[in-house]
Amino acid sequence: MSESVDRKPNEKLILQMKGITKRFGEKVANDRIDFDLREGEVHALLGENGAGKSTLMNILYGLYKHDSGFLMFDGKQKEIHSPADALKNGIGMVQQHFTLVPSFTVAENVMMGTKDERTIVNTRLTESKFKKLSQDYGLEVPPKAKVWQLSVVEKQRVEILKLLYLNARVIILDEPTAVLTPQEGEVLFSAVEKMKKRGASVVFITHKLKEVMSVADRITVLRNGQNIGTTEKSATDKEKLAKWMVGRNIVLNIEKGQGVVKEADSNAKETTLRVNGLSAENDQGLKAIDDISLEVRKGEILGIAGVGGNGQRELAECIYGLRKTTAGTIEYFGRDITSHSIRWRIKKGIAYIPQDRKETGTCPNLSIYNNLAMKASCKRGFWVDRKQRKIVGDRLIRDYKVDTTSGNMPVKYLSGGNMQKLILAREFSEEPGLIIAEHPTRGLDVGAMEFVYQTLIKARDKGVSVLLLAGDLDEIFNLSDRVAVIYEGRIMGYSEPSPEKINEIGLMMAGEAS
Repeated sequence: MSESVDRKPNEKLILQMKGITKRFGEKVANDRIDFDLREGEVHALLGENGAGKSTLMNILYGLYKHDSGFLMFDGKQKEIHSPADALKNGIGMVQQHFTLVPSFTVAENVMMGTKDERTIVNTRLTESKFKKLSQDYGLEVPPKAKVWQLSVVEKQRVEILKLLYLNARVIILDEPTAVLTPQEGEVLFSAVEKMKKRGASVVFITHKLKEVMSVADRITVLRNGQNIGTTEKSATDKEKLAKWMVGRNIVLNIEKGQGVVKEADSNAKETTLRVNGLSAENDQGLKAIDDISLEVRKGEILGIAGVGGNGQRELAECIYGLRKTTAGTIEYFGRDITSHSIRWRIKKGIAYIPQDRKETGTCPNLSIYNNLAMKASCKRGFWVDRKQRKIVGDRLIRDYKVDTTSGNMPVKYLSGGNMQKLILAREFSEEPGLIIAEHPTRGLDVGAMEFVYQTLIKARDKGVSVLLLAGDLDEIFNLSDRVAVIYEGRIMGYSEPSPEKINEIGLMMAGEAS
């Protein structure tokens, strides 16, 4: 099914992908997809997990070979066999996991893309050209700095500028704002606008509908490996795009209501979690949490906003007992639990939704039933009656809408959204008093996001306390009753969960105290 917009006269198509099909075994990842790109436009690519977006772009970038269909570049049919081949044809991609050499300087990383047997590399000239390019696009990075010295934001800028240095005419950006503050996101959008004006074409992959409506000229939606529609931005809205993505109406602006903590009765404001002067180290032995103090009250969602890598994971792991603290205390309903075991915390109702659902949140090789029974096994002894395990498992699969043909299926075969639903089902099934939710919707499509939002709000309305750690401010605003901002392991300040506070929160995310 394809619903395409007629091309306007005199608008040059730089790229066409026709009837692209790609199979992985019996799974059809791309099913006869048509996709085109105009010169000097931003074309957003939307779709659920498994919809085929990444596969399609990996074919364009030469990482995958399509089974059928063909590519046209500048009106000529092309065969792209590798990323190097793609770059020779002016096609570049900035992936979520950067491919820079840490021990090289910025300029040396750029030079790697230009060097061949016939090229004499001039380091000073490269540094000079790179510096001017970074200034022109507002993406300044010191060309002589070693890559290992750079922040995540600066590394992303190097990847983008490297493609611009190589005169790439098609630039694919895969979830580029995931590591950015709101202000840094605006700088990126400004740079994308300059790319357009200078004739470059950008494919913008994102799950954030707000970004699509801000930066895109046209939008293509994929679902189940098919092109559902391509539209001009002016002819659509977020609600229509969300419906295209999942095939039904979606409500992401959740009605939060009042919650227990908002009630007038002060007795309802009982503190569930109190953290005092907490410090801890990361896996490299460096300080990741620095003297953090906070509290979460009964029936409240406290959102911790911050760019990834600023201590969120370490804070969550300390509270759940996965990481040792170096200073401070953790209290749960007034009891010091700093030295208590994970099993004790589970028995007393502390639940954890980790950001890594595959390695930390589940045992991928075990069945859905066994994964769902883990908390019950921990609380009531290792052995769980198989008949009871199946009865409870089937109920949770049904109640949490986990899409599976059998509870005996290994978890590794579930999609990201269904894996997250399984984790929610398991963590909520034991009636927790505190939920630590770490990036609970990262990588999920809008349908799964809606389900997660509603589940967390329902838990809060029943009096459960939620510590929400997320980098997506829309998610923070949608769910939180209060917002704290974390930067380099410290709480920079607090704010109301309001879009009107976005500049204030963004500055705190960048390290400026309120």
